[in-house]
Amino acid sequence: MDFRTEFKPLTVQPQEIEGMSFNIIDSEFGEHAFTEQQYKVVQRVVHASADFELGHSVLFHDKAIQAGIKAIRNGEQVYADVQMILSGVSKGRIEKHGGSVNVFISDPDVMAEAKRLNTTRAIISVRKAIKQFEGGIFAIGNAPTALLELIRLIKEGEAKPSLVIGLPVGFVSAPESKEELAKLDVPFITNVGRKGGSTITVAALNAISLLAEKD
Repeated sequence: MDFRTEFKPLTVQPQEIEGMSFNIIDSEFGEHAFTEQQYKVVQRVVHASADFELGHSVLFHDKAIQAGIKAIRNGEQVYADVQMILSGVSKGRIEKHGGSVNVFISDPDVMAEAKRLNTTRAIISVRKAIKQFEGGIFAIGNAPTALLELIRLIKEGEAKPSLVIGLPVGFVSAPESKEELAKLDVPFITNVGRKGGSTITVAALNAISLLAEKD
């Protein structure tokens, strides 16, 4: 291969790149039953992953979009299971309404309690979050144990999130945790199967915050 061959990108303008990407997604996505607002979320999930199968696997509670928009506009807090979500999310659109994005996974008290109980920091951080937040958006993209703990707390009436974005990736408990979330009568965005991850969760959360910007 001749690496000296001259190469010129189609465009170097960020907005043009994004627009071209969305046009490609729209042309290749195919038939679907998503609402217009749901598709905005799915579109960004596909944009973040280049994975149409993942996009088609996304599931929405009927009230998920409006619940997320309302939570952001009301300045409710966002809990994320890992630092990668905090790094990727567009925090300005959340903070302008009085909210913030919170991650407790590396807090000293969380680490100490996880060690004392011989359990995961993800589980303890969820417990900490529900003590601090009334409602709020829970964005879980990495730890199925965090999602399973949140589901347990919801079932027991201890947690009442405004929206759960549950898109953890993995082979152990990830598909099962999302299957259990989809059974709950709380606003959720999730998907079927092993695929997911922090970048996908960020994409979904950013899509909701963009929808909250519109009238």
